[in-house]
Amino acid sequence: MSKDLPDTNGEEAATSPTKRQKLAHRDPHHRRPPRAVPRIFAPFRTIGLVSSTSVPFTSLPLGKTTFQITTSVGRCLHTYDLRRGLNLVFITRPQTLAPITATVAWKDRVFAAWGGDGTIGRQTGVWVFQRGRQVGELEVPIDLEEPIEELVIFGAWIVGRCWTRIEVWKSASYEHYTTITPTLSHAPGARNTLSGGVCNMPTFLNKILVGKQDGSVDIWNVSTGKLVYTMLPASLTSGAVTSLQPTPALSTVAIARADGSITIQDIRTDKTIIKLNAQNATASNNNNNITSISFRTDGHGAGEDGQQPGIMATAGTDNGDVTLWDLNNGGRVVGVLHGAHDPPSPKQGGVSGGINRVEFLAGQDVMITSGMDNALKSWIFDANSLSAVPRILHFRSGHAAPVTKICFVPASSEDAEDTGKWILSAGRDQSLWGWSLRKDGQSSELSQGPVRKKAKKLGLLGKNLEVDTSVSLDELKAPEITCFSCSLNRDGGMGAAPSAGAVWSNAATKKGTTDTSDSGTTGWESIVTGHRGDKFARTWFWGRKRAGRWAFETADGMEVSSVVVSSCGTFAVIASAGGSISMFNLQSGILRQRFPAPLNPSQAKKKLRLLQSASGEEEEEASASSTPYRFGPGKGKHRKAVTGLMIDPLNRTVISCGLDGKVKFWDFHAGRLKDEIDWSSSSPTMAIAITAARYYKSSDLVALSCDDLAIRIIDTETKKLVRELWGCGGQIVDFCFSHDGRWIVAASMDSVIRVWDLPTSHLINAFRVESPCTALAFSETGEYLATAHADGVGIHLWNNRTLFTHVPTRMIKDDEIIEVTLPTSSGEGGQTLLEAAFEGSEDDVSEDDENLQTEDTPASIDAISKDLLSLSLVPKARWQTLLHLPTIKARNKPTEPPKAPEKAPFFLPSLSNPDQSTATNGTKQPPESNRTSRISRPPLSSSTRSQFTTLLHAFASVPSHEKPNNDPTPLLTHLSTLSPSAADAEIRSLANPHEMTLFVRALTQRLRQKRDYELVQTWMSVFLRAHAGEIVAGGGGDDDAQEGGEEEGMRGVRAALQGWREEAGREAKRLGELLGYCSGVLAWLRSGR
Repeated sequence: MSKDLPDTNGEEAATSPTKRQKLAHRDPHHRRPPRAVPRIFAPFRTIGLVSSTSVPFTSLPLGKTTFQITTSVGRCLHTYDLRRGLNLVFITRPQTLAPITATVAWKDRVFAAWGGDGTIGRQTGVWVFQRGRQVGELEVPIDLEEPIEELVIFGAWIVGRCWTRIEVWKSASYEHYTTITPTLSHAPGARNTLSGGVCNMPTFLNKILVGKQDGSVDIWNVSTGKLVYTMLPASLTSGAVTSLQPTPALSTVAIARADGSITIQDIRTDKTIIKLNAQNATASNNNNNITSISFRTDGHGAGEDGQQPGIMATAGTDNGDVTLWDLNNGGRVVGVLHGAHDPPSPKQGGVSGGINRVEFLAGQDVMITSGMDNALKSWIFDANSLSAVPRILHFRSGHAAPVTKICFVPASSEDAEDTGKWILSAGRDQSLWGWSLRKDGQSSELSQGPVRKKAKKLGLLGKNLEVDTSVSLDELKAPEITCFSCSLNRDGGMGAAPSAGAVWSNAATKKGTTDTSDSGTTGWESIVTGHRGDKFARTWFWGRKRAGRWAFETADGMEVSSVVVSSCGTFAVIASAGGSISMFNLQSGILRQRFPAPLNPSQAKKKLRLLQSASGEEEEEASASSTPYRFGPGKGKHRKAVTGLMIDPLNRTVISCGLDGKVKFWDFHAGRLKDEIDWSSSSPTMAIAITAARYYKSSDLVALSCDDLAIRIIDTETKKLVRELWGCGGQIVDFCFSHDGRWIVAASMDSVIRVWDLPTSHLINAFRVESPCTALAFSETGEYLATAHADGVGIHLWNNRTLFTHVPTRMIKDDEIIEVTLPTSSGEGGQTLLEAAFEGSEDDVSEDDENLQTEDTPASIDAISKDLLSLSLVPKARWQTLLHLPTIKARNKPTEPPKAPEKAPFFLPSLSNPDQSTATNGTKQPPESNRTSRISRPPLSSSTRSQFTTLLHAFASVPSHEKPNNDPTPLLTHLSTLSPSAADAEIRSLANPHEMTLFVRALTQRLRQKRDYELVQTWMSVFLRAHAGEIVAGGGGDDDAQEGGEEEGMRGVRAALQGWREEAGREAKRLGELLGYCSGVLAWLRSGR
């Protein structure tokens, strides 16, 4: 340690560089092999990811105006533009073959290292991205199996730090140069030599500094591959080096170690200039490791007046604080940014908090931080502020812990544009989020009030020494959300009454009357949530994205187990784990009803008198039977936890179910039990418990998940079981109806998502995902299926392919379950709506499906069954326009004919003879009186016929008595592709009775085939409108022979029309009978008999 370093302007003795390693020759276009795609759902993309991994962000200056910040979200990168308010501008494609472990930005490119977990055979690589696209790849030694945890680029070198080795590449050619292996110096219990931190010194050529587990720092020459010097720690107990960062001053570096010490070291003389202790400065705990250091370079912030340079910021993963140091006069703490990010949660599965990187932007008064709480924030220092702590400038964030509940926000009206475009989600981080599927920047967390302000007062965010409290930050937030319900019919949007009072107050304990005049005009809360271990259900404003006014308490004081908001948005019903059910008014917060309703004094006296009499039970049953209710007043309460609540659209019935195996139907207004379904004793060996319920309002169906791994469907009108769905291999976690009520989609603990077809009760699709699904939801528009999973903080979106393409829905078996990769943030490997619609199905069809399609499945959608009447695929607007074309032309006709200009333009030659205007080419048009009539006009030659006429004559190429079933498909398919004006012109241009007869026979044959029903009716209507007068008149020529021929032709047209009329009558009669039969069966099924 006593000897000085060699002169930095020279090089060491000339020595040969170390031997280059054998490289892995990997195909640069190699990609992960394609995985199977579900038959119904195609992966689309993932939302909610900002900085969801422990990989620090990297920044890239773009001129002098803005910076781009790049974060890692697993196997792809997100790039945000600071000037645009941290708007997302790029998502890298393709995604890496393994999770990203390190990133660095250099010039206009971003380098990302991925893979390498120590497992033999696992790939490791470094890819280069530019504006979201891969443009290169670094050569990697074939024996590299360790992850690259840090990347540094300077001059002509790219340096990657692994666990026990350092890889060096040339920045110009991406060619691997050498591998440096430091001396093994394992600390007790450590698995690697290099603990963390690698950097270069700006004025030192080819030199890098590497931190080690024993607390020492090696200086290596990457050009020669030799160790230049080793700086030893001042104490053997200092611990491993956790961070290295060169200072703005020349030849000095900041070194942070595991014991919380920070030293500013002069590497030329190996002397300590400043020594600081983060433990004593900011926290009372002994686990404040510094993992990130940054220096402010705009020349302000330090000194008494804040106009001197010398500000250093430090942060670590053990808490969410950023400490600001003034390095002048020995160094001191000038401020602590408490709670910049969420601290780690002590609860299992909670927030993985802490800060993984803090950085001052070069020459700016802006600081960037990223945390393991899935957040990226920018902070700005005010020039004339007396505080040394910055304020928030921009931030992007998401769930900091796995998502547990999701739903699509219902539409506020039938014609709302944002229907199915918002997702509401709750997670283990005790937060409630609203996600926009149209613009990522609109997503936001619903505020819970001044939680951080309270935490700072209690010292929870900074953990100050002088504050001794047992309250944690998690306890200041609302507990984890276990259930929620939403209805936007009375939501006031951004104009809802802000309510200056406290949030989540109990209206039952408030003194005086509640003033609801403001909310009556602007709307009120639209979301109600139940929380784990809490007896209060809380309300939220959706439009204002904030907590509401009310906290509704359960009747028995037990935990809220289920909530529901009525369709009108006025009432909220909450149920408890003890079986109580209460209804509150969302506008006033007042209790309106309990289920069962409490007895009034007269009912209580009557019940007491019946109980005292010998035949009390019989009299009570007789009294109940004389009313619409099967049970007496005050009876019917659930004996166990209520797991599902539903309200019918007309606010007449409240439906509840519980762990006691009973489904109860309550009178909404009276609070009395009308009917119930009891499954508690349905099995002699085991009682069935109902764990959850879903309600499809359009068909009055309720789906119930049971603890015997079955999903049962009941009809609320008949109170009967209509379907039982089996097949789940584990506990049912979540399930839902499809948008049209035809499917049930369920997720279970065996990581399989299953889809059942309700009309047939068949399992039609099942796919296994990488981790268990914890929540799922189907959009009202049917476009998306949203899922959340146990090991991630994002929400995955799947496209519904059946909206745009025919998907076979045959029954599948358990051995046909396929493995599916989850959607990615970049959307790679997924499909958009159009891609899912036009995807070639040949690659995804199994051999069994091919056999099924050839044997049982029709070749086209028009041939499903010969007994079914099918419509065409022509848009409705096209054939309706053809039907009303004369009206449209009359409406669009100009009021006045166009006027000729008074004088021709000067550049047009004038005509000396006015008669030349009628025959400029030397020929004259025949007078109108000499033209032949259209009916008697000779037929056109085959060379001048239109395609329609050619196909019409081809239809009659074989006489009808020899081939009565001649196929009109080519003719009518061509006609269906024409525009309305062109189709009208072709039908009007039928030249003679023979062509008219052929056209009518083609329509009649199409009607017999039961295809294109609406088009055939439209074409016949246009035909009769154009030619009815000629057909009735029968002729119109002057010659008797010609008139006789035309009359004979018209008789053929009338005979063809008679055949059309008979066929149309038979088809109309058949449809009427089928419709009447179906209506009768449906009425019988819905009746109470």
